Amino acid sequence: MPSASLREAGSSVSRRSRHPSTDVTQRRTAWLFVAPFLVLFTVFQAAPIVTAFAMSLTDITSRELRHPLSVDFVGVQNFVAVLSDPTFQQALLTTGMFVVLCVPICIGMGLLLAIVLNQGVRRLRAFFRAVIYVPVIANIVAASVIWKYAFSPTGPVNAALAQVGVDGPSWLGQPPTAIALVVALSAWRNIGTCMVLFLAGLQTIPEEIYEAAAIDGAGTWQKFRSITVPMLRPTVLLVTVLMTVAFLNIFEEPYLLTAGGPVSTTRSVALWTYQKFGFGVTHIAMAGSFILLIAIAVVSFVQFRVIGREK
Repeated sequence: MPSASLREAGSSVSRRSRHPSTDVTQRRTAWLFVAPFLVLFTVFQAAPIVTAFAMSLTDITSRELRHPLSVDFVGVQNFVAVLSDPTFQQALLTTGMFVVLCVPICIGMGLLLAIVLNQGVRRLRAFFRAVIYVPVIANIVAASVIWKYAFSPTGPVNAALAQVGVDGPSWLGQPPTAIALVVALSAWRNIGTCMVLFLAGLQTIPEEIYEAAAIDGAGTWQKFRSITVPMLRPTVLLVTVLMTVAFLNIFEEPYLLTAGGPVSTTRSVALWTYQKFGFGVTHIAMAGSFILLIAIAVVSFVQFRVIGREK
Protein backbone atom coordinates (compact mmCIF):
# COMPACT_ATOMS: atom_id res chain seq x y z
CA MET A 1 0.00 0.00 0.00
CA PRO A 2 2.71 2.55 0.78
CA SER A 3 4.43 1.78 -2.50
CA ALA A 4 1.15 2.33 -4.38
CA SER A 5 0.69 5.67 -2.67
CA LEU A 6 4.23 6.65 -3.56
CA ARG A 7 3.65 5.71 -7.21
CA GLU A 8 0.43 7.78 -7.33
CA ALA A 9 2.20 10.75 -5.74
CA GLY A 10 5.06 10.42 -8.19
CA SER A 11 2.75 10.26 -11.17
CA SER A 12 0.85 13.30 -9.85
CA VAL A 13 4.10 15.25 -9.51
CA SER A 14 5.10 14.12 -12.99
CA ARG A 15 1.81 15.34 -14.46
CA ARG A 16 2.17 18.69 -12.71
CA SER A 17 5.71 19.06 -13.99
CA ARG A 18 4.55 18.42 -17.56
CA HIS A 19 1.54 20.72 -17.32
CA PRO A 20 3.23 24.10 -18.13
CA SER A 21 4.88 22.79 -21.28
CA THR A 22 1.60 21.24 -22.37
CA ASP A 23 -0.17 24.58 -21.96
CA VAL A 24 2.50 26.32 -24.01
CA THR A 25 2.17 23.73 -26.78
CA GLN A 26 -1.61 24.09 -26.81
CA ARG A 27 -1.40 27.88 -26.96
CA ARG A 28 1.08 27.73 -29.83
CA THR A 29 -1.16 25.28 -31.67
CA ALA A 30 -4.17 27.51 -31.11
CA TRP A 31 -2.34 30.58 -32.44
CA LEU A 32 -1.19 28.51 -35.42
CA PHE A 33 -4.80 27.77 -36.35
CA VAL A 34 -5.94 31.34 -35.70
CA ALA A 35 -3.05 32.94 -37.60
CA PRO A 36 -4.55 32.62 -41.13
CA PHE A 37 -7.73 34.39 -40.03
CA LEU A 38 -5.75 37.12 -38.26
CA VAL A 39 -3.62 37.71 -41.34
CA LEU A 40 -6.62 37.87 -43.67
CA PHE A 41 -8.57 40.08 -41.25
CA THR A 42 -5.65 42.48 -40.83
CA VAL A 43 -4.84 42.73 -44.53
CA PHE A 44 -8.34 42.87 -45.99
CA GLN A 45 -10.42 44.46 -43.20
CA ALA A 46 -8.53 46.13 -40.37
CA ALA A 47 -5.90 47.84 -42.51
CA PRO A 48 -8.41 49.16 -45.11
CA ILE A 49 -10.70 50.45 -42.33
CA VAL A 50 -7.86 52.34 -40.64
CA THR A 51 -6.65 53.68 -44.00
CA ALA A 52 -10.13 54.79 -45.00
CA PHE A 53 -10.64 56.57 -41.68
CA ALA A 54 -7.32 58.37 -42.09
CA MET A 55 -8.34 59.42 -45.62
CA SER A 56 -11.66 60.74 -44.34
CA LEU A 57 -9.74 63.23 -42.20
CA THR A 58 -7.87 64.71 -45.18
CA ASP A 59 -8.74 66.47 -48.42
CA ILE A 60 -7.54 63.61 -50.60
CA THR A 61 -9.10 63.13 -54.03
CA SER A 62 -8.57 60.56 -56.74
CA ARG A 63 -5.70 62.61 -58.17
CA GLU A 64 -3.74 62.39 -54.91
CA LEU A 65 -4.11 58.63 -54.43
CA ARG A 66 -0.64 58.08 -55.86
CA HIS A 67 0.82 60.70 -53.51
CA PRO A 68 -1.17 60.32 -50.27
CA LEU A 69 1.42 62.13 -48.16
CA SER A 70 0.87 65.40 -50.07
CA VAL A 71 -2.68 65.90 -48.75
CA ASP A 72 -3.74 68.24 -45.95
CA PHE A 73 -5.36 67.25 -42.66
CA VAL A 74 -8.84 68.77 -42.30
CA GLY A 75 -10.18 66.92 -39.25
CA VAL A 76 -13.96 66.48 -39.06
CA GLN A 77 -14.60 69.03 -41.80
CA ASN A 78 -15.51 66.29 -44.28
CA PHE A 79 -18.05 64.80 -41.88
CA VAL A 80 -19.68 68.19 -41.40
CA ALA A 81 -19.80 68.70 -45.16
CA VAL A 82 -21.40 65.30 -45.70
CA LEU A 83 -24.03 65.76 -43.00
CA SER A 84 -24.97 69.19 -44.38
CA ASP A 85 -25.21 67.93 -47.98
CA PRO A 86 -28.89 67.80 -49.08
CA THR A 87 -28.19 64.85 -51.39
CA PHE A 88 -26.73 62.85 -48.51
CA GLN A 89 -29.67 63.75 -46.29
CA GLN A 90 -32.05 62.50 -48.97
CA ALA A 91 -30.01 59.30 -49.37
CA LEU A 92 -30.12 58.82 -45.59
CA LEU A 93 -33.90 59.19 -45.58
CA THR A 94 -34.19 56.80 -48.52
CA THR A 95 -32.06 54.22 -46.73
CA GLY A 96 -34.22 54.57 -43.63
CA MET A 97 -37.30 54.09 -45.79
CA PHE A 98 -35.88 50.85 -47.20
CA VAL A 99 -35.14 49.60 -43.69
CA VAL A 100 -38.64 50.47 -42.44
CA LEU A 101 -40.32 48.82 -45.44
CA CYS A 102 -38.12 45.81 -46.10
CA VAL A 103 -37.21 44.56 -42.63
CA PRO A 104 -40.82 43.95 -41.45
CA ILE A 105 -41.72 42.34 -44.79
CA CYS A 106 -38.75 39.96 -44.66
CA ILE A 107 -39.26 39.08 -40.99
CA GLY A 108 -43.03 38.64 -41.32
CA MET A 109 -42.92 36.58 -44.52
CA GLY A 110 -39.91 34.58 -43.32
CA LEU A 111 -41.62 33.68 -40.05
CA LEU A 112 -44.89 32.81 -41.81
CA LEU A 113 -43.15 30.53 -44.30
CA ALA A 114 -41.10 28.91 -41.54
CA ILE A 115 -44.23 28.13 -39.52
CA VAL A 116 -45.98 26.70 -42.58
CA LEU A 117 -43.00 24.50 -43.45
CA ASN A 118 -42.52 23.44 -39.83
CA GLN A 119 -46.13 22.53 -39.09
CA GLY A 120 -48.40 22.80 -42.11
CA VAL A 121 -46.35 21.15 -44.87
CA ARG A 122 -45.38 17.52 -44.43
CA ARG A 123 -44.73 16.36 -47.98
CA LEU A 124 -42.03 17.88 -50.16
CA ARG A 125 -40.85 20.07 -47.27
CA ALA A 126 -37.25 20.00 -48.46
CA PHE A 127 -38.36 20.95 -51.97
CA PHE A 128 -40.34 23.99 -50.86
CA ARG A 129 -37.54 25.05 -48.53
CA ALA A 130 -35.06 24.90 -51.40
CA VAL A 131 -37.37 26.82 -53.74
CA ILE A 132 -37.85 29.61 -51.21
CA TYR A 133 -34.10 29.80 -50.58
CA VAL A 134 -33.12 29.93 -54.27
CA PRO A 135 -33.35 33.78 -54.51
CA VAL A 136 -30.71 34.07 -51.78
CA ILE A 137 -28.11 32.30 -53.90
CA ALA A 138 -29.36 33.61 -57.25
CA ASN A 139 -27.13 35.95 -59.23
CA ILE A 140 -28.37 39.45 -58.44
CA VAL A 141 -27.21 40.85 -61.78
CA ALA A 142 -29.17 38.24 -63.73
CA ALA A 143 -32.18 38.69 -61.47
CA SER A 144 -32.09 42.48 -61.93
CA VAL A 145 -31.92 42.13 -65.71
CA ILE A 146 -34.98 39.88 -65.64
CA TRP A 147 -36.87 42.29 -63.37
CA LYS A 148 -35.97 45.29 -65.56
CA TYR A 149 -37.16 43.47 -68.66
CA ALA A 150 -40.36 42.25 -66.98
CA PHE A 151 -41.31 45.74 -65.79
CA SER A 152 -40.12 47.71 -68.82
CA PRO A 153 -42.77 49.71 -70.73
CA THR A 154 -42.95 46.97 -73.39
CA GLY A 155 -42.30 44.09 -71.01
CA PRO A 156 -44.53 41.13 -70.18
CA VAL A 157 -46.10 42.78 -67.12
CA ASN A 158 -47.45 45.73 -69.10
CA ALA A 159 -48.38 43.37 -71.93
CA ALA A 160 -50.46 41.30 -69.51
CA LEU A 161 -52.10 44.43 -68.14
CA ALA A 162 -52.91 45.54 -71.70
CA GLN A 163 -54.75 42.25 -72.24
CA VAL A 164 -57.27 43.28 -69.56
CA GLY A 165 -57.53 46.88 -70.78
CA VAL A 166 -55.14 48.49 -68.28
CA ASP A 167 -52.37 50.84 -69.38
CA GLY A 168 -49.24 49.78 -67.55
CA PRO A 169 -47.18 52.54 -65.91
CA SER A 170 -43.52 53.30 -66.41
CA TRP A 171 -42.51 51.13 -63.49
CA LEU A 172 -38.92 52.30 -63.21
CA GLY A 173 -39.59 55.86 -64.36
CA GLN A 174 -41.92 56.95 -61.54
CA PRO A 175 -40.79 57.29 -57.90
CA PRO A 176 -43.62 55.30 -56.23
CA THR A 177 -43.39 52.29 -58.53
CA ALA A 178 -39.58 52.41 -58.69
CA ILE A 179 -39.40 52.34 -54.88
CA ALA A 180 -41.91 49.50 -54.79
CA LEU A 181 -39.84 47.43 -57.24
CA VAL A 182 -36.62 47.98 -55.30
CA VAL A 183 -38.40 46.94 -52.09
CA ALA A 184 -39.92 43.90 -53.79
CA LEU A 185 -36.60 42.74 -55.26
CA SER A 186 -34.80 43.28 -51.96
CA ALA A 187 -37.43 41.38 -49.99
CA TRP A 188 -37.48 38.59 -52.58
CA ARG A 189 -33.73 38.13 -52.09
CA ASN A 190 -33.78 38.07 -48.28
CA ILE A 191 -36.99 36.27 -47.28
CA GLY A 192 -35.27 32.90 -47.79
CA THR A 193 -32.58 33.77 -45.25
CA CYS A 194 -35.18 34.75 -42.66
CA MET A 195 -37.16 31.59 -43.36
CA VAL A 196 -34.17 29.30 -42.81
CA LEU A 197 -33.16 31.01 -39.56
CA PHE A 198 -36.71 30.98 -38.20
CA LEU A 199 -37.16 27.35 -39.23
CA ALA A 200 -34.02 26.43 -37.31
CA GLY A 201 -35.34 28.30 -34.28
CA LEU A 202 -38.75 26.64 -34.47
CA GLN A 203 -37.22 23.18 -34.59
CA THR A 204 -35.47 23.79 -31.27
CA ILE A 205 -38.80 24.27 -29.45
CA PRO A 206 -39.85 20.97 -27.81
CA GLU A 207 -43.10 19.60 -29.18
CA GLU A 208 -44.13 18.59 -25.65
CA ILE A 209 -44.66 22.23 -24.73
CA TYR A 210 -47.26 22.65 -27.47
CA GLU A 211 -48.92 19.40 -26.48
CA ALA A 212 -49.16 20.51 -22.85
CA ALA A 213 -50.61 23.85 -23.92
CA ALA A 214 -53.16 22.09 -26.12
CA ILE A 215 -54.22 19.93 -23.16
CA ASP A 216 -54.73 23.10 -21.13
CA GLY A 217 -57.04 24.40 -23.86
CA ALA A 218 -54.70 26.86 -25.56
CA GLY A 219 -55.61 27.77 -29.13
CA THR A 220 -53.33 28.34 -32.10
CA TRP A 221 -52.96 32.06 -31.48
CA GLN A 222 -52.37 31.55 -27.73
CA LYS A 223 -49.63 28.99 -28.41
CA PHE A 224 -48.01 31.29 -30.93
CA ARG A 225 -48.10 34.30 -28.60
CA SER A 226 -47.19 32.52 -25.36
CA ILE A 227 -44.78 29.84 -26.59
CA THR A 228 -43.46 30.46 -30.09
CA VAL A 229 -42.69 34.18 -29.82
CA PRO A 230 -40.93 34.07 -26.40
CA MET A 231 -38.84 31.03 -27.33
CA LEU A 232 -37.92 32.56 -30.69
CA ARG A 233 -36.60 35.70 -29.00
CA PRO A 234 -32.89 34.98 -29.75
CA THR A 235 -33.73 34.11 -33.36
CA VAL A 236 -35.84 37.25 -33.75
CA LEU A 237 -32.93 39.33 -32.45
CA LEU A 238 -30.50 37.67 -34.85
CA VAL A 239 -32.78 38.05 -37.88
CA THR A 240 -33.68 41.65 -37.03
CA VAL A 241 -30.05 42.72 -36.67
CA LEU A 242 -28.97 40.88 -39.83
CA MET A 243 -31.78 42.32 -41.94
CA THR A 244 -31.35 45.83 -40.56
CA VAL A 245 -27.63 45.81 -41.31
CA ALA A 246 -28.30 44.36 -44.77
CA PHE A 247 -30.81 47.08 -45.69
CA LEU A 248 -28.75 49.88 -44.18
CA ASN A 249 -26.06 48.71 -46.61
CA ILE A 250 -28.48 48.24 -49.52
CA PHE A 251 -26.65 48.85 -52.80
CA GLU A 252 -27.13 46.23 -55.50
CA GLU A 253 -30.90 46.54 -55.96
CA PRO A 254 -31.12 50.33 -56.44
CA TYR A 255 -27.88 50.39 -58.42
CA LEU A 256 -28.89 47.66 -60.86
CA LEU A 257 -32.59 48.49 -61.17
CA THR A 258 -32.74 52.28 -61.14
CA ALA A 259 -29.16 53.59 -60.66
CA GLY A 260 -30.61 55.66 -57.83
CA GLY A 261 -33.34 57.27 -59.91
CA PRO A 262 -35.77 58.55 -60.79
CA VAL A 263 -34.69 61.95 -59.40
CA SER A 264 -32.57 60.17 -56.74
CA THR A 265 -35.61 58.72 -54.95
CA THR A 266 -34.02 55.26 -54.70
CA ARG A 267 -30.43 56.31 -54.02
CA SER A 268 -29.19 54.78 -50.78
CA VAL A 269 -26.26 55.94 -48.67
CA ALA A 270 -24.08 53.10 -50.00
CA LEU A 271 -24.93 54.10 -53.58
CA TRP A 272 -24.32 57.78 -52.76
CA THR A 273 -20.88 56.88 -51.39
CA TYR A 274 -20.09 54.80 -54.47
CA GLN A 275 -21.07 57.64 -56.79
CA LYS A 276 -18.99 60.16 -54.82
CA PHE A 277 -16.00 57.86 -55.08
CA GLY A 278 -16.60 57.61 -58.82
CA PHE A 279 -16.63 61.42 -59.04
CA GLY A 280 -13.15 61.47 -57.50
CA VAL A 281 -14.01 63.13 -54.18
CA THR A 282 -12.47 60.32 -52.17
CA HIS A 283 -12.43 62.20 -48.87
CA ILE A 284 -16.18 62.83 -49.03
CA ALA A 285 -16.88 59.21 -49.98
CA MET A 286 -14.81 57.94 -47.05
CA ALA A 287 -16.54 60.29 -44.62
CA GLY A 288 -19.95 59.15 -45.88
CA SER A 289 -19.02 55.49 -45.49
CA PHE A 290 -17.94 56.03 -41.88
CA ILE A 291 -21.13 57.89 -41.07
CA LEU A 292 -23.01 54.86 -42.40
CA LEU A 293 -20.80 52.59 -40.29
CA ILE A 294 -21.57 54.63 -37.16
CA ALA A 295 -25.30 54.54 -37.96
CA ILE A 296 -25.17 50.74 -38.31
CA ALA A 297 -23.34 50.39 -35.00
CA VAL A 298 -25.82 52.63 -33.18
CA VAL A 299 -28.89 50.90 -34.62
CA SER A 300 -27.48 47.44 -33.85
CA PHE A 301 -26.67 48.48 -30.27
CA VAL A 302 -30.21 49.79 -29.77
CA GLN A 303 -31.70 46.59 -31.17
CA PHE A 304 -29.59 44.45 -28.84
CA ARG A 305 -30.66 46.57 -25.89
CA VAL A 306 -34.36 46.58 -26.79
CA ILE A 307 -34.90 43.08 -28.22
CA GLY A 308 -32.16 41.22 -26.40
CA ARG A 309 -32.83 42.44 -22.88
CA GLU A 310 -34.34 40.03 -20.40
CA LYS A 311 -37.93 40.50 -19.30
